[in-house]
Amino acid sequence: MIFKVMYQENATQVPVRENTKCLYVEAESEREVRAKLSERPIMIEFVQLLEGAHLAYEQASENYKVEE
Repeated sequence: MIFKVMYQENATQVPVRENTKCLYVEAESEREVRAKLSERPIMIEFVQLLEGAHLAYEQASENYKVEE
């Protein structure tokens, strides 16, 4: 399954919407996604499962790159 992760690069600062970035992670569950990213110094805001038409839309984006 592919998950879209919305995050802030600096975990010690107050989140600002304009600084939110996203990445795509292949995992079996949201818990596995969070475990894979736990060693990075980022603040995860939201993890979303991508399926069907939503996944196809994201794959068409030039920024789409899956991390494993």
